[in-house]
Amino acid sequence: MSDAVADRIRSLIAEHDVVLFMKGVAGAPQCGFSNLVVRVLDHLDVPFKDVNVLADAELRQGIKEFSDWPTIPQLYVGGEFLGGSDIVKEMFETGELQTLLREKGLIAA
Repeated sequence: MSDAVADRIRSLIAEHDVVLFMKGVAGAPQCGFSNLVVRVLDHLDVPFKDVNVLADAELRQGIKEFSDWPTIPQLYVGGEFLGGSDIVKEMFETGELQTLLREKGLIAA
């Protein structure tokens, strides 16, 4: 991964409370896993920055190296990597995601 890609990823994560590196964009996800995470975030009314990794092959590979996580989508909250669609789904179902988002001041209590 180039320094430029790593810097771009760090910048996106620093500038936005919630960042979803995904296939497609929030309005038109290009895979079911990305769609699932978008639906969870929309359901919770969480504003997020969507980053389409399909538009940039270097970014698509770079985010996998950056997080040491092999798949897309990848969700970052408050600068921290949470995981992919399975982890987001499980956290949502257990209420852990809502608790985290409340603690970060990203959804109402």
